[in-house]
Amino acid sequence: MPEISSNVRSHILITGGSGLIGKYLTSALLADGFSVSHLSRKQEQFGRVRVYRWDPEKEIADSSLFEGIDYIIHLAGANIGERRWTEKRKSEIVRSRVNTTRFLHKLVTENKIPLKAFISASAVGFYGSETSERIFSENDQPADDFLATTCRLWEEAADAFEKSGIRTVKIRTAMVLEKSDSALTRLLMTAPFGFLVRFGKGDQYIPWIHISDLCGIYIKAIKDLSVSGAYNAAAPHHITHDEFIKTLGIILGKPVLFPQIPSFTLSAVLGEMACVVLKGSRVSCEKIKNSGYKFSFGTLSAALANLLKNQ
Repeated sequence: MPEISSNVRSHILITGGSGLIGKYLTSALLADGFSVSHLSRKQEQFGRVRVYRWDPEKEIADSSLFEGIDYIIHLAGANIGERRWTEKRKSEIVRSRVNTTRFLHKLVTENKIPLKAFISASAVGFYGSETSERIFSENDQPADDFLATTCRLWEEAADAFEKSGIRTVKIRTAMVLEKSDSALTRLLMTAPFGFLVRFGKGDQYIPWIHISDLCGIYIKAIKDLSVSGAYNAAAPHHITHDEFIKTLGIILGKPVLFPQIPSFTLSAVLGEMACVVLKGSRVSCEKIKNSGYKFSFGTLSAALANLLKNQ
């Protein structure tokens, strides 16, 4: 498979670079010899990374941000789990992904930037919030609930780059496992009290991925010129919520309380957003594996042991 030359110091522009994934990916790219810049609403220096300012809602951007840029990795988007999904919040979640993507395309097109690839985040929510035995692949059509519609609109905005002749990759990301500020930390909220809890029926699957593998997939999307289109970023180990919590309990040496927190309680607290916790199906990673990517953490026990070894 064709790859960019390892001795070429390519320059990557990242939106959302100060977020959870952006921080890890920036470090991984710098360690691999890439030059990295961030595009942010705040003019804050990030280590060796230059930060350019933009305001996508007002369509304002630093005029020099594209100097020497080879690739864009678009991670920016409002946090779906930050607060309850009111209609206003749902609109913000969609706009923060779709409008920023459209503005980036406008900037690249108007300034005639010879971009080598545009790599956009997306999510496995593309396949919908449902619990079934089906294994979803990149060939499946999007569902019609809120998260699926958000992902579909997000990806359609990214497709404008492909139509402009730019190699475009969409990374449909599963639940990211990281030790300090991820969904995993929320599952660990009761651990300091000596126990863990389960949510809902427990039969819902949790597609997941270790942060290191997610960064590895993004780097492959840069280097491998044959990588194009949508790819699921989910580990090969399919596991239900019950199995996830049990494995977490074994790694930490903590019991799992019975009974679980019922679905109606979570729905009352979280509203529509409860679907993120209470529903989930399996997601295939065969496409990214067939491209040659090898997972460093293919099983949940290995991923959790790596992340929680000092706890």
